[in-house]
Amino acid sequence: MTLQEAIQIFKDHQKISVREKTRESYDYLFRNLGALLGEGEFTQISSQDLLEFLLLLTEGSAKSTARLRYAQLKAFFNFIIERTHTQMTNPCNDSLLSKTFRAPRMKQREIIGREVVDEIIYRCPKVRNRLILELQARCGMRIGEVLNLHASDVNGRRLTLRRPKSGREEESAFMPETVAARLKAYIEGRNLFAEDRIFPICYSTARSFVKRLGDTMKMKIRPHDLRRHSATYASRNGVPLEVISKVILRHQDLKTTQMYLGKISEVEALRWMDVLHGK
Repeated sequence: MTLQEAIQIFKDHQKISVREKTRESYDYLFRNLGALLGEGEFTQISSQDLLEFLLLLTEGSAKSTARLRYAQLKAFFNFIIERTHTQMTNPCNDSLLSKTFRAPRMKQREIIGREVVDEIIYRCPKVRNRLILELQARCGMRIGEVLNLHASDVNGRRLTLRRPKSGREEESAFMPETVAARLKAYIEGRNLFAEDRIFPICYSTARSFVKRLGDTMKMKIRPHDLRRHSATYASRNGVPLEVISKVILRHQDLKTTQMYLGKISEVEALRWMDVLHGK
């Protein structure tokens, strides 16, 4: 399989799994990659080839742009290796490449406590908005995933996520019984058809009402803080990291999940020691 053939496989997948803007961004990467290495064998592309390509492609660009191109290239190789069962290591995992295009260390954001989240949800007057909050805080969903839900995506306590961030065709999220019951009643009460969006609002509208609710608590809160809370709450209650990563947050890399989890205070560390070993 040549690199050009691999690019076509990836593009065919993108036609049904990602937005047009994302495809356009990848098209720029692939035009240049194809021009340089397109006729070569996919399995013969080395980390040095990719390093030279990325340095050439991103010369004069912002560091964030260079990191984006590296991330796109890494996602492309991961997808082709998994889809075609190719026996090779992703050349983007080379230590020099990853170090050169490493993202800056994320500043640890304050994690919202369970009592605060419960109070925010309790204060929410609209059923629609409350459900959006619960799907993020209880189920770990991204706000974009929540707003893209259709009535046909709900099957009991399981939610089908179309065009997920991972690039897969679909993923699944799961709900507690109480949230699933309220969501079912909401859909039935509005007589939604299968392809109707459950929450037909835009991101800015969702962000605004979350911010207003945060203001009532004298806190700065973004929708993504609720997803982050779901991960930390699960972790503090003994849920294995693998479950948090693969089921709740649906990350491909455990390291990404670990960045979501809040720092453990000395008081909490001592409490867990007592839980594990007694006083």
